[in-house]
Amino acid sequence: MTEPIIYTKQSLIEKLKEIVAVGWIPNARKGNQGGIGNTLEDLLGIKENNLPIPNAAEWELKAQRLNSTSLCTLFHIEPSPRAIKFVPQLFLPKYGWAHKEDGKKYPQGEMSFRQTIHGLSRSDRGFMVKIDRAEKKILISFDAKSVNVRHAQWLESVKKRTGLSELDPQPYWGFDDLEHKVGTKLLNSFYVQAEVKKIRGKEYYRYTKVMMLQKFSFEGFLKAIEEAKILIDFDARTGHNHGTKFRMRQNNWPMLYEKVTTVI
Repeated sequence: MTEPIIYTKQSLIEKLKEIVAVGWIPNARKGNQGGIGNTLEDLLGIKENNLPIPNAAEWELKAQRLNSTSLCTLFHIEPSPRAIKFVPQLFLPKYGWAHKEDGKKYPQGEMSFRQTIHGLSRSDRGFMVKIDRAEKKILISFDAKSVNVRHAQWLESVKKRTGLSELDPQPYWGFDDLEHKVGTKLLNSFYVQAEVKKIRGKEYYRYTKVMMLQKFSFEGFLKAIEEAKILIDFDARTGHNHGTKFRMRQNNWPMLYEKVTTVI
């Protein structure tokens, strides 16, 4: 059995510099799913993304495409108060609309509530994320006046079902709950970005940027919501709630840390 590789932060940085110097490297895996991270793990001789750095806080490896704006899921968490079960009890019956597979793939009357919202502007159905720093809450807000005219029929149905005032009660997430949830997910990271190209259908990576991200910043997390870098995703239908997710545009990881050190 081969001995596991142990790195110090400095020896890891040296190894990453060597990998960057190589230039274009073929994807180590079949298919292209997760190729950037998997190929880097193979080059470093490690398993999964946890870095074997002893006598230090937990570290992980994050590897992504340069300039990617695709969304990645940070975590699932339903809004409070959870006893109300906001998504199946409030959003679907009062603010839902007919599912496109209503009466086809799903039973007649199947409703949908799919919204991806943030704190920069309202969605076309009038929903938005609001941050109340005094109350230490992230809230979901509804404004009927902001609903796009193409949803006029839906808005009329909302008026009949529940009225057009602000959500009452408003679904929310307490700062303390969220800070704990995110803080345990976002460990100190070596954040590596790569350029990608395809030659005859095979992906190649050139690792070009390396940063050390240390100590989770909750203020950075809130700012990312306000600037639409982090979005809240509701995805429910009558028969199944797929869960409420906090999702982030990938290029913005450094916002979530207090200390960002550019290594390469």
